[in-house]
Amino acid sequence: MEKKNKTTNRTRSPADGRAKERVESVDPYGFERSADFDYDSYEELMSDYLVVLTRRSIKWSKLLKGRSKVQKNVKLKRYVRKGIPNEHRARIWMAASGAQDQLEKNQGYYQSLLGAQQDPKLVEVIRTDLNRTFPDNIHFRRTSNQCLQKALYNVLLAYGHHNPTVGYCQGMNFVAGYLLLITKDEEKSFWLMDALLGRILPDYYSPAMLGLKTDQEVLGELVKVKIPGVWQTMVDHNVMWTLVVSRWFICLYIDVLPVETVLRIWDCLFYEGSKILFRVALTLIHHNEALIQQAQSLPDVCQNFKQITHGPFVEECHTFMQKIFTEPGSLSSATLSKLRATCRSRIIAEES
Repeated sequence: MEKKNKTTNRTRSPADGRAKERVESVDPYGFERSADFDYDSYEELMSDYLVVLTRRSIKWSKLLKGRSKVQKNVKLKRYVRKGIPNEHRARIWMAASGAQDQLEKNQGYYQSLLGAQQDPKLVEVIRTDLNRTFPDNIHFRRTSNQCLQKALYNVLLAYGHHNPTVGYCQGMNFVAGYLLLITKDEEKSFWLMDALLGRILPDYYSPAMLGLKTDQEVLGELVKVKIPGVWQTMVDHNVMWTLVVSRWFICLYIDVLPVETVLRIWDCLFYEGSKILFRVALTLIHHNEALIQQAQSLPDVCQNFKQITHGPFVEECHTFMQKIFTEPGSLSSATLSKLRATCRSRIIAEES
């Protein structure tokens, strides 16, 4: 039976389909394509995006040529927003987040954490989650030639000893896994985890998850001002923000948005901080305002929020990333700080 392309209605023979699946059954990061993956649409999209990637790669190579240190400046920020080529990602993430400075100041620290006496409870909970981490990625399978499970275990164990207040919490395995796929280096992944969990997203993964709860409420306050129709829909159906966006924030959009889009978001997250998470959320909601407002019940709202993270809008990552800096409008650090203080106080009062 011939398979029709959803976009162009062209047909291709079963043999063509099988050949493509053999060649492209996994993406460049090792994730398996779904059974209904639209190869023709993907090729059409990538033919345009590869031109962009090639152009960016040449510019980045010129920018970094002969430089031992990467300094933050207006030009670099502009380059980061337009996307970091994969070959430079680890270096720029390390430099922009301060992880490189920490690694250099703490030579041998990572290995010392692995060599320290291990907390049996921490070991047990991490081991439990190893097989659940990206089962659809060939690099995390035990049968893989270069299985990343041991590296993942080491990074999570070291971080648990480094930050005993947090220890290990579900969601951290996916973050560490993504870092390993990009850096291919345990120690760099560890220090990037430290930058994310310690400085960029404090209290997201602590036992009380106060930072995460606060930011979900902050998003609600931003929607109330910027997209009041959606805010009213949430109120009408008594939907708590944690029900629809907690996974967006705790997993930093992993398994929510396409891989390439997530990596482009992380480029900006490491450079500009947590403000980026709000820009992405507000763009998704603003762009799909009409769909969300069509909801007639709480399950409808939840279903529509799932729906808005799929489709061409989020797959065309270059255009999507341009939108996150225009669609939500202004979003100052001062506004975020003020809202965080208000929401945090409210949550503490409610929970006390």
